[in-house]
Amino acid sequence: MTESLETLRQYLAFPFVQNALAAGLLVALAAALLGVTLVLRRLSYIGDGLSHVAFGSMAVAGALQFADRLSLSLPVTAVCAVLLLRSGRGAKVRGDAALAMLSVGAMALGYLLMNVFPGSSNVSGDVCSTLFGSTSILTLSTSDVWICAALSAGVALFFALFRNRIFEIVFDPDFARACGTRTAFWETALAVLSAVVVVVAMRLVGTLLVSALLVFPAVGAMRVCRSFRSALLLSAATGMACALAGILASVVAGTPVGSTVVAADVLALLALSLAGRLRHR
Repeated sequence: MTESLETLRQYLAFPFVQNALAAGLLVALAAALLGVTLVLRRLSYIGDGLSHVAFGSMAVAGALQFADRLSLSLPVTAVCAVLLLRSGRGAKVRGDAALAMLSVGAMALGYLLMNVFPGSSNVSGDVCSTLFGSTSILTLSTSDVWICAALSAGVALFFALFRNRIFEIVFDPDFARACGTRTAFWETALAVLSAVVVVVAMRLVGTLLVSALLVFPAVGAMRVCRSFRSALLLSAATGMACALAGILASVVAGTPVGSTVVAADVLALLALSLAGRLRHR
């Protein structure tokens, strides 16, 4: 135990570990806040679908030799998020079918392009690190941290200023629409924020594990809390605590960062579920 603490203290002195912790905490905060709204609207699956779209768009950007892959991935993922959230309104292809086709198609296209236009000699390693996360979180620069800070601040400010509007959209969109609320605008804003969070969170946990940052803290918080506000606060606190614990554990034990963070989320969900059951009794 003493050796582990000493090793952790030594690692915390390095700037790259400090950047990883800051980025991880900020991304987890934004994802946990958005996760509550997605879970309550029964759209938990959208994080997984958008991460597949982001994977495909980044592969396209790599094939086109974009210097900054986010410049293509972010708008493409945002457009897909808006289309998916609106696909259930009189569309010929319903939301679940549209998501399945889009996510599988984007994943297949991305893997195909990564093999046809390989960015390195180790295509399998690149694909694995993209899908399940890698040590790229430990190579973040200060500018990357500032991007995460801007994202987190934007999401937190959005929920702080417009929590009542979000509450209306989440629990009774038809009534909100009848009362004159611009539901289409708020749904579009939530879709765009979800897309941005998913794309940025891929750096932390990888494509296939992004949904964990959105779903686990939110579901755990709702096991305990009885109000929308308290669920948001507890979800944010849980997500950040799990990100902190996961990154520190991975640094000390040498385990994959993304998988370790998700494991911490799973343990937190089990603990909160137990606490909620005891509370109700």
